[in-house]
Amino acid sequence: MKMSLLQQIITIAAVVLGTMLTRFLPFLFFPAGRKTPPFVQYLGRMLPLSVFSLLIVYCLRHVSFLQSPYGLPELLGIGVTVALHAWKRQMLLSIAGGTLTYMLLVQTVWA
Repeated sequence: MKMSLLQQIITIAAVVLGTMLTRFLPFLFFPAGRKTPPFVQYLGRMLPLSVFSLLIVYCLRHVSFLQSPYGLPELLGIGVTVALHAWKRQMLLSIAGGTLTYMLLVQTVWA
């Protein structure tokens, strides 16, 4: 089904409005001279850990630890990610290194 020109314009306007609201509202609610509320600081500390924990559970949900390869590619990829992050503290390097390790193992060793 093809969108009409009016539907396309409305869709683009909604995306632009949503993007602008998410970018500008924090500056209105939390101006530079005002202290950030403790609850927002708590969320800033806890949400990254929560999101990454959910991603790990999501990525491992279909891994069978009882059949070959027993989750080894996934566990080695996670291990490389953790080791790189502990060593360099570079998020993109850690993610890329773990992903590359996993993909190489799946494509070559356990193909």
